[in-house]
Amino acid sequence: MTLTIGVDVGGTKIAAGLVTEEGEVLRTARRDTPASEVDATADAIADLVTELRADEDVAAVGIGAAGFCDAERTSVVYAPNLAWRNEPLAEKITKATGLPTVVENDANAAAWGEFRFGAAKKAKSAIVVTLGTGIGGGIIINDHLVRGFQGFAGEIGHMQMKAGGRRCGCGLRGCWERYGSGTALVHEAREIATVAPASAVRLLEMAGGDPQQITGQMVTAAAKEGDPVALDVLETVADWIGRGLADLTAILDPEMIVLGGGVATAGEILLEPVQKAFEKNLTARLYRDIAEITLAQLGVPAGLIGAADLARLPA
Repeated sequence: MTLTIGVDVGGTKIAAGLVTEEGEVLRTARRDTPASEVDATADAIADLVTELRADEDVAAVGIGAAGFCDAERTSVVYAPNLAWRNEPLAEKITKATGLPTVVENDANAAAWGEFRFGAAKKAKSAIVVTLGTGIGGGIIINDHLVRGFQGFAGEIGHMQMKAGGRRCGCGLRGCWERYGSGTALVHEAREIATVAPASAVRLLEMAGGDPQQITGQMVTAAAKEGDPVALDVLETVADWIGRGLADLTAILDPEMIVLGGGVATAGEILLEPVQKAFEKNLTARLYRDIAEITLAQLGVPAGLIGAADLARLPA
C-alpha cells in the first residue's frame, strides 16, 4: 500500500492527512496558518508532514495552496491571503522532509479528490465548482486535470457575467462570483431586508432585527422552512449559477458538474433552479446529452485527499 500525505493550506488553518491509494484518510493533523510569515508557513507544513509520517513509509507529499500555482507544480506564484510571492514551496518541503513534493491550487486539488474518489468518480470529464465566499473550480477533461499554460486555469469565478456589474475583489466588475456565490446570497438577502423589511420577517427574526447580521446559513435555513423571500433569494443566485455552468459547458463539454462549498449545502432546493437555468441557457440543448449536476461528496477533506493523490502522478 502506497501512502502519501496531502496538505490543504488555507488562510487560517493548515490541514494535513495520511492518505491511501484508495483515498482513505488514515490520520489527520492541523496547525494555524502563520499567514504573514513565509518561512513559518513552510515550517508548519514540514512539521505536519513529520508528525504524520512517523513509523510510516510515505512516498510523497501533495500540497493544495489557496493561490496561483505554476504549471510545473513547484511554486506558489501568488497567494492573495498569504505572504507567498513566487514561493518555491515544493523545494522547501522536500529539503525539510526528504520527500518528493508537488504544489497544486487548492480548488484543483479538491476537484481532483471528487473526481477520483467522490461524486465524479465514474466520469471522465467533469467540472467541480466550489460555491463559497467566492467561486472556485477545477476542470478535468478526459481524465486529465486542466492547468493551462502557466498553471492558472480554472479561475472560473472571474468569468465576467455582467458588463459594468458589481465590483469584485479581483478589481474587475461583473465577475461570476459576485452573483453566484455565498457572498452574493448574503448581498441579495440583506438588500431585500433593508429595502422591504415587511417581506423579510423571518430572515430579520433570525438576524435579531438587523439586516447586516443575515448570513448565508440563515438564508438556507429559512428557505428549507419554506420562507418565500429566502426561496426567492436562493432562486436568484441559482439562476446565476446555472447561467455560468451553461457558459462553461459550451466551452468544455463536461460529462458531469459537481457543486460543493457552503452554498451547495442547500441541497435540492438549490439544485432544481440551477438545473432549470442551466438547461435554459445551454447551447444546442436539444441535440446533446445534458451534463449531470450533482452535489460534492467528500466535504472539507476533498482538498487534502486530492493533493495526496496528485502527489502520486508524474510531473
